[in-house]
Amino acid sequence: MGVYLNPGNEAFRRACNSEIYVDKTGLLVLTNKVMDTKQNCVCISRPRRFGKSMAAEMLVAYYGKDCDSSEIFKPYKIAQCEGYQKHLNRYNVIFLNVQNAFSRVNTIEEVLQYIQKEILGELREVFGDRIPKEEKLLSAAMEKLYSKSGEKFIFIFDEWDCIFRIKKGDSEAQSRYLDFLRDLLKDKMYVSLAYMTGILPIKKYGIHSALNMFDEYSMTDPGEYAEYIGFTEEEVNKLYSQYNMDFEKAKEWYDGYVFEKDLHIYNPKSVVDSVRRKRFSSYWTQTETYEALKIYIDMNFNGLKDTIIQMLAGERERIDCGTFQNDMTTFEVKDDVLTLLVHLGYLAYAPEKNEVYIPNAEIQAEFVRAVRGCNWEEVIESIEKSEQLLQATWNQDAQAVAEMIDEVHRENTSILTYNNENALSCVISLAYYNAVKEYTKVREFPSGKGFADIVCIPRKHSDKPALVIELKYDQSAEGAIAQIKERGYVDSLKEYQGNLLLVGINYDKDTKKHECVIECHQPERSGG
Repeated sequence: MGVYLNPGNEAFRRACNSEIYVDKTGLLVLTNKVMDTKQNCVCISRPRRFGKSMAAEMLVAYYGKDCDSSEIFKPYKIAQCEGYQKHLNRYNVIFLNVQNAFSRVNTIEEVLQYIQKEILGELREVFGDRIPKEEKLLSAAMEKLYSKSGEKFIFIFDEWDCIFRIKKGDSEAQSRYLDFLRDLLKDKMYVSLAYMTGILPIKKYGIHSALNMFDEYSMTDPGEYAEYIGFTEEEVNKLYSQYNMDFEKAKEWYDGYVFEKDLHIYNPKSVVDSVRRKRFSSYWTQTETYEALKIYIDMNFNGLKDTIIQMLAGERERIDCGTFQNDMTTFEVKDDVLTLLVHLGYLAYAPEKNEVYIPNAEIQAEFVRAVRGCNWEEVIESIEKSEQLLQATWNQDAQAVAEMIDEVHRENTSILTYNNENALSCVISLAYYNAVKEYTKVREFPSGKGFADIVCIPRKHSDKPALVIELKYDQSAEGAIAQIKERGYVDSLKEYQGNLLLVGINYDKDTKKHECVIECHQPERSGG
């Protein structure tokens, strides 16, 4: 058993021995499927705290020689799958946490020399003179070994992309590193499987990739690996049930990453911390990704600030993620920064509409923290006043609501220069920022004969009234209330067992003032 060659199963055993372990061994079915095929190079990128290292350790434990992992995997899904025994502990595995290597030396040349020296040393211990003593190039040594013995290997690289975070602006070092990986892995008969995991997808140069032999799966296109990006909703629901905690509140805090076929994925570390500590909170810490969030917000690249404020207000932004060069410095347009934030986990991506958005309360809190750190005082002030606005709405104090919305408009004139109802919707959403604590907020809620502009449905733990908010631009607040009634917007809320407040808001472009009308409405009950 070595440090890099066949390091054993102890790391994965510890994961399974932990208080909470969610079975993700189904991932092995997918990697087994591509073993020794033209599709045997797989790169999976996902944010920090989404279980990248644990997945890599699982692959090491399952495939690696010099250990017996049958008892570890026996209780889990993979043990019931076809081909399980065929691949269990049958391969030479080379495992490398690239970030560890970068922490021990300084330059890219030193890193590559260190990696090759250490792995070659372990290979010589096992394979003796089949690895020439004078050979210092890992790829050449492995080619010679394969030609003499037919020996094949599985390569598992964790944090493979750390150079793009550690040496962000050093394109020469990045290129040299990618050349090393390509020479080691591309079209090599000694490679049965190459599995890489990190935060970023593979670096592009123009329209090409230096590692184009890899099939990539990421936060913008997870493909068949989607359910292994994090915890599924079914897995999370089961956990909170076991610990007698409110799953609906867990959805509020940690849901929001939604992939094809309505697959909801949760951040594993946040869910586990929440369950173990018996409370809901933000468990993201100020890692390098948090610093990146703050840096990119602060630089306000191509008007990024306005977009961030709109997303804080609950809006979504259409983007083209195809121009992103998969690093942390090459930004041509705002969409590149937004795509990076998707890969860092700070935004979710809806591929059917090419939209990004802030996924949940946990990430919302991180954005507010970053915005506060960037001294966006007018935005923070609007958020802090949101609680007062909600209270005024519940009290049906229409004049106070109108005045506070006026103030939000004035304080955020950079994005809220009105010319249509969409701009009005943005200011209303920002003004009602704190509504997410009590409500599920739905834009363009399908009701009756049309779509209500904003509907706030109380969460299960809330005793607050539902809100149906209709917006008008240069018309009248009374007309907004009339539309709610005429088009039957409250019909879809008949099952809601509580009062509803109908809120009509109009913006007058001449006076630059808002007016508000609030009415209490008790929906008719079905069945007597």
